[in-house]
Amino acid sequence: METKFTELAKQRRSIYALGRNVKQTSDELTALIEDNIKNGPSSFNNQTTRAIILYGASHEKLWDIVIDRLKQEVPNEEAFAKTTAKINSFKAAFGTVLFFTETKTVKEFEDNFPLYAANFQDWSEQSQGNAQFSVWTSLAENGLGANLQHYNPLIDDEVRAAFNVPASWRLRAQLDFGSIESPADPKDYMNDDDRFMVFK
Repeated sequence: METKFTELAKQRRSIYALGRNVKQTSDELTALIEDNIKNGPSSFNNQTTRAIILYGASHEKLWDIVIDRLKQEVPNEEAFAKTTAKINSFKAAFGTVLFFTETKTVKEFEDNFPLYAANFQDWSEQSQGNAQFSVWTSLAENGLGANLQHYNPLIDDEVRAAFNVPASWRLRAQLDFGSIESPADPKDYMNDDDRFMVFK
């Protein structure tokens, strides 16, 4: 059995100590990210996943938005200081991919295929998972670390205004990525007997 893909999947971890010591150019990374999203599977090939890729000042602007927005939610200064330190670790990364779902396309397929209408929202989320895993694993293959965040919908309005996001794009996740400054901790796994059933 070939296991190259499995080994890459094991290499894909949540890396929180990220930096900007990246050997690839932003153009190379953009092409890699776009290729992974374009070639990801989607139901009926409806291609509902969208992305905005941020570098430099735009990348930092995103995480400043998160900090400013969380300041309105965090109960006290001590908690906000911890929150700010956490967000600044994401800001220290090289770039961020914002993942969106094109809701207009989802609605069109719900209308055009009424028998499956109740499924298209779920299927768009599966496409999101495929795209996020593919991009994340491909970054890992190229020696980069990443972690996936979900500050949506808290930051949706501010992100929409800051990056001219189309009204029909719904923010689903934020993947910050960069050089691995410290590896992930060992990963624990649940018992296989609790996870899998096999019938022959």
